[in-house]
Amino acid sequence: MGYRKIAKKLNEWGIKTHTGKTWFNTSVHSVIKRYGQREERIEKLRHKKYKSKLSKMKMGFVDE
Repeated sequence: MGYRKIAKKLNEWGIKTHTGKTWFNTSVHSVIKRYGQREERIEKLRHKKYKSKLSKMKMGFVDE
């Protein structure tokens, strides 16, 4: 389904944009584009490798 058809269906169903306006093909495109960019960022974070950090721990007893 194209952006125009999606916008037309959303308007027929009475669904407004986050600003309360009607949908246009460009606004549908923007939402889908942002969704794709967000998914890409999340996927990169999901597979990111982090270095392990080890620190010297002190073991001992606390005088009471």
